Amino acid sequence: MTEEQSKNERHKKAMEKQKAKVDARIAAADSERGVAIVLTGNGKGKSSSAFGMVMRALGYGHKVGVIQFIKGEQLSGEELYIKNHCPQVYLYQMGTGFTWNTQDRSGDIREAEKAWLEAEKLLTDDTVDLVVLDELTYMIAYKYLEENKVLEAIKNRPREQSVVVTGRGGGSALQDLVDTVAEVKDVKHAFKSGIKARKGVDY
Repeated sequence: MTEEQSKNERHKKAMEKQKAKVDARIAAADSERGVAIVLTGNGKGKSSSAFGMVMRALGYGHKVGVIQFIKGEQLSGEELYIKNHCPQVYLYQMGTGFTWNTQDRSGDIREAEKAWLEAEKLLTDDTVDLVVLDELTYMIAYKYLEENKVLEAIKNRPREQSVVVTGRGGGSALQDLVDTVAEVKDVKHAFKSGIKARKGVDY
């Protein structure tokens, strides 16, 4: 047996073991229902990932709703695409912008509560397959919304409905409640080197 044949044989055996492990995990996952996901961390890409799931769901003809809790006048490319090409997606934006820009806690709370009413409608609608609550974690962290009310709505949503929450932090109670928590780590960012945010890449 040549060295190349030996490498191929070792690779084949390793992949057979890996396949057996994967197959066993798939077989063990016997529960089918909607999932709750939190995308958090200091890195770039949390909302981008959530909008990727929106596109994925639309590919299967699923019904999708998106509530954005911190958005300003500058629309992102994904928001523009949904507005212009995906009218079937319900999109509600709080519209006050970043809290450090508004500097108006009472006004932010009022707008957060309005946005939450829209979120509650989606979270009780069993015809909606996927709900994205973009930047919701800040509403909990800043106490703009009652944490228990948010957790109960996510917990008691329709069984087949999935929900994605994005934003930094959000508290341990939220992370304990959901099925999946993914953290985006900030290893390096162009902005810290003085490079401006790029249209079509950063927003």
